[in-house]
Amino acid sequence: MAERLSLFMRTNRWIWPFLGVLILWIILASLTARFSLHSLSGVAISASFLLLPALGQMLVITTGKGNIDLSIPGVVTLSAYLSVYTATGSNTGFVVTLAVVSLIAGLIGLCNAILVLLLRIPAMIATLATGYILATATLIVNSQIGLFTRPPALGFLAAGRIFGFPVICVLALVAVAATALLLSRSAYGRKLFAVGQSAEAAYLTGIRVAPIIASTFVASSVVSGLTGVLLSGYAGGAFLEMGTPYLLQSVGAVVLGGTLIAGGSATALGTLFGGMLLVMIVTTMQIAGLPPGAQDILQGIVVISVLSVAGTKMRR
Repeated sequence: MAERLSLFMRTNRWIWPFLGVLILWIILASLTARFSLHSLSGVAISASFLLLPALGQMLVITTGKGNIDLSIPGVVTLSAYLSVYTATGSNTGFVVTLAVVSLIAGLIGLCNAILVLLLRIPAMIATLATGYILATATLIVNSQIGLFTRPPALGFLAAGRIFGFPVICVLALVAVAATALLLSRSAYGRKLFAVGQSAEAAYLTGIRVAPIIASTFVASSVVSGLTGVLLSGYAGGAFLEMGTPYLLQSVGAVVLGGTLIAGGSATALGTLFGGMLLVMIVTTMQIAGLPPGAQDILQGIVVISVLSVAGTKMRR
């Protein structure tokens, strides 16, 4: 029985962030009257917005070799501004907005892939540089926008409810299910894991390694772009620091969720619970009255601790 339980824990790494969410919720609910099921609903909404860029980050990290996407905050913010800039207040205009944002975000992801695969620039440096360029582009768009008229469809997707349940949470669950099926039931998922475990071995088996890696950067940018659109609908506009929290949190949700930072293995369900756990940690710090700077420090400590444990296991 103990061996089966141990095997289950090793093969289903999502169970650890899930237990963390459960324990932290019980502790908060017992220690303060300010945390309840309604508060948990707020955590779920925040985690849902975090989930989309985290899933994209997860795909990039799964390819291994230190690949990571640090341009996510820039893509999120720029896309939010593009959503405001192209909005006409109609659902037809919203379709145009989605097309424009998806195209631009896809091109950004493709540029990241070119920098990493063709120019051989480390992903951390390449995507960080892309983020700086996007910050300038955001300032240009910011000077051109006017009054934001939110399309009804965007308002429904970002802030609407179905039988009292947030629509954004439904979208998050659908994204998790789709990603989980992609990873576990498709040839693409098997190839992605193979590339992450050993790109050289995957190449020798006939897998086209470069297109697989490039597709993860494109996917990461596109889902981050869609997140920016949804955030603009939820907040009723855009602001320059809108995507900043997703730099650390997208990585934190992935590593807390059990995805191997060295690549070759990922869990979409774990990323969901990792995102919820990270948001609950931030909520705990806010309830405790810690300043934003201290919150960032503690989030960094949590991520470093998890990475240290993961690195120790890898060396063993």
